[in-house]
Amino acid sequence: MTAPASSLPAGPLLAFEGISVQYAGRPQPALQQVSLTAHPGIVTAVVGPNGSGKSSLVRTLLRRAPVTAGRVLLDGRDMSALDARTLAQQVAVVPQREELGMPLTVREFVMLGRHPRRGAFGAPSDHDQTLVEASLATAGIADAIDRTTESLSGGEWQRVRIARALAQDTQVLVLDEPTTFLDVAHEMAVFELVDALAREGRTVLLVSHQLNLVARFAEHIVLLDRGRVAAAGDVDTVMRGEILEAVYDWPLVVTRDPAVGAPALLPLRGRGRSR
Repeated sequence: MTAPASSLPAGPLLAFEGISVQYAGRPQPALQQVSLTAHPGIVTAVVGPNGSGKSSLVRTLLRRAPVTAGRVLLDGRDMSALDARTLAQQVAVVPQREELGMPLTVREFVMLGRHPRRGAFGAPSDHDQTLVEASLATAGIADAIDRTTESLSGGEWQRVRIARALAQDTQVLVLDEPTTFLDVAHEMAVFELVDALAREGRTVLLVSHQLNLVARFAEHIVLLDRGRVAAAGDVDTVMRGEILEAVYDWPLVVTRDPAVGAPALLPLRGRGRSR
């Protein structure tokens, strides 16, 4: 995967300020006063164990989470003031889960990413078609363009959804567990693509459980634990054994990746301790 050339200027700051989320029927908030800022030009990663609130943070952008406090800002502007079309022109989101009501061809599905930038009844332009094809090539799935979405494997579906986000051609890209179902080679390809997109000036927020890959590619990491920020900062600040062992409730050590020197988490054999 290689990042397509972008004519967009440097991305805006994406900031979550004191976000709290409370789902009906759940005794504890999914998020409690969570604040973080994603800067253009770097990969900002959100990590944490299952149930820590990572996906709820993404749902606030999709306006699918019951936010009880806080706000999300795009270059200082409250995003709740933006209509859905304007929001989709500025922020592309790849959610963790997504189901289609009916099968589409891959071309049709990725073309949905162009909808915010054309008229409601206008046919796709040559530029739209070119961007769709380039986005599929960038995501490493160009050969599936004429297949139907229901024929895709889990990994192919992930790459097609990334292609749709790329077709939106936005300054901000948010991905929730984008390497689910992917093998090692495609995991690395996605992380390298995300890194390249950030280096072009985009604002990239990546949610992932792949701590060792995050440590290699992210410059800022936010660690969530039971809806709160447990640690935040650069890789060496967050990837510390005593911090991660407490959050993940499992014995581990943090070593150094021999290939690149980044911190690497190594779980130890043993039984988890109850909280």
